Amino acid sequence: MSHSRRASMSDAGIDSLGDRLRKTLHYRDGSEIDKPDFKELDLGSPISPLQARASTSSSSSGSGSGLNAVPKRSDGSLSSELSGSVESSRGFYLGHSRSNSGSSGSCVNSPPLNALPTGNICRSGKVLKTGMASRTTKTDVLGSGTGNYGHGSIIRGCGLGSHKSAGPSRDGGSCIAANSRGVPILCNDPEEFKRMGNENYKKGNFAEALDLYDKAISISPLNASYRCNRSAALIGLKRFTEAVRECEEAIRLDPRYVRAHHRLGSLFLSLGQVENARRHICIPGHQPADCTELRKLEAVEKHIEKCNDARVTADWMNMLREADAAIVSGAASSPQLFACKAEAFVKLQQLENADLSISKVPKVEPNASFSRSKIFGMISEAYIFFVWSQIELAHGRFECAVAAIEKGAQIDSQNVEISASLNNVRLVTQARNRGNDLFKSERLTEACGAYGEGLRFDPSNSVLYCNRAACWYKLGQWEKSVDDCTQALSIQPNYTKALLRRATSNMKLERWAEAVRDYEALRSQFPQDNEVAESLMHAQVALKKSNGEEVYNRKFGEIVSDLDQFQAAISAPGLVVVHFKMVSSIQCIHISPFLDTLCTRYPSISFLKVDMEESPEIARAENVVTVPTFKVYRKGSRLKELICPSPEVLESLVRHYYVESSISSPVIHRFKN
Repeated sequence: MSHSRRASMSDAGIDSLGDRLRKTLHYRDGSEIDKPDFKELDLGSPISPLQARASTSSSSSGSGSGLNAVPKRSDGSLSSELSGSVESSRGFYLGHSRSNSGSSGSCVNSPPLNALPTGNICRSGKVLKTGMASRTTKTDVLGSGTGNYGHGSIIRGCGLGSHKSAGPSRDGGSCIAANSRGVPILCNDPEEFKRMGNENYKKGNFAEALDLYDKAISISPLNASYRCNRSAALIGLKRFTEAVRECEEAIRLDPRYVRAHHRLGSLFLSLGQVENARRHICIPGHQPADCTELRKLEAVEKHIEKCNDARVTADWMNMLREADAAIVSGAASSPQLFACKAEAFVKLQQLENADLSISKVPKVEPNASFSRSKIFGMISEAYIFFVWSQIELAHGRFECAVAAIEKGAQIDSQNVEISASLNNVRLVTQARNRGNDLFKSERLTEACGAYGEGLRFDPSNSVLYCNRAACWYKLGQWEKSVDDCTQALSIQPNYTKALLRRATSNMKLERWAEAVRDYEALRSQFPQDNEVAESLMHAQVALKKSNGEEVYNRKFGEIVSDLDQFQAAISAPGLVVVHFKMVSSIQCIHISPFLDTLCTRYPSISFLKVDMEESPEIARAENVVTVPTFKVYRKGSRLKELICPSPEVLESLVRHYYVESSISSPVIHRFKN
């Protein structure tokens, strides 16, 4: 009897408790109308931690049957947060978490309850099971309340004030992301990160997409599709080696993942690895729906085969065309095909184009898949070092050439062509070093022999030809010096040292026209070099004299009569000294012969004359009213002005700017090896 009475009282107490709790919240038509913030009953906050008690009997609430077990209290946690359903619910978004203290620093002590509150804290017609943190249509977060945690409001949206997150970041076991409204939320749903990553990928934001895919992988590392998507972002960032690894990892996780196979095949195709591409594109029973990749594969394979045939026959122009065609057909990121173009340019003696091609070789780190790829019988990576060595050798960087071919030999030690090249490059380098030592010791004839030995191993080495020309010059055999310089320039047309050496040899041979041509080419490259300017003037004077022409003050003293001509003349490279004069001026007549002397002493300076009576518009433009007036210009800017100077003062000025120009201009060392 007493037992039944106690049960009855307990049931009554629970019902009374539930009724009182319902009265604290009122809804009308599914919307919240009145929800007082004061604590009407001493029941503790409905959000505050609840103390569960063990019970042998199940109780029912007004929400219906199927009530879940009361969640357990977290061990060691001061906040005693509810657990269980949060971990098991995939894609659950957490809006905000609270600590034990409020903003005011006071604590709220809710008395322990011996029973869970019955009834529903929810909208009319919608039931929330006690102890069950189920996912709602919108994220429910805790409002700021009044500073006493547990007595605030449950509100829709996110009560985070003005805080915004620029992107996803880690926060314990979850990640911070932004929803479609830009509101930051805590997320542990990898599919949400994948979705956001896909959106960024479509916009071309590959770095952002990669970061989001990384978040998805950190939550679900065994998902093959996340790895495959990550590889796509890496391809967009030109990080091909990592992209290959991600595709291979996706296939390892799911060997039947056809999309990962096709993506890896397309990636290998763009890298020019035809055999590797075929293994992943042509999967039995899973041919791509779009035949584009198959057509690309066939086209690239055909052009590479033709490229190989052209290389065997030393048809370098055809090899260059076929390499370009393979790149355009689908192998746009192939390191070995760009190296192939560079090799063709070296053989065609177009070093500038070879440098450009080798600089475009994509940086791809080797891995297990790459080690199986070959071109022209060499491992692809070794072939790149093979070509690089040829370019370094052609430029005269012998030690760099040796280092490059040694790396290639380490990668592919069994290849006959690489082994032969290694031996050849070492012999050429030894010959060059021996020739340099003999040249420094003034053993010029032996030095010629040493350079010739190097040319026997590398007949197209312009540096060895130019070095031997220096020996011939010092031996007085200028004809041989000219021949070797000409040979070097045919290999490397912009070889400045060979051009200067040939010009000086032509001067010794009194071939004035050839010397003028070479010095004019040098003058165009080094407009402020006084040494070149002086040599050019002497060659021009000698050429005119040989033809019986008057050469007195021919170049540096010409008269400028037009304003446009004047502007063009003072804007030219180098120093320009302009003499404003009048024929009737006695002072101008007296100083004129001295100007001819200055022209001879300082040949790199251009001396011009302006007759103010014939060209008054130039005088007005330059504000000249007194003669003689001298003005110094550099690249259109006026540096100095002298009015009626003495010859000594004028030469002092000219000498000052001549020396200044010589210090700032490039210096060409004639016989430096």
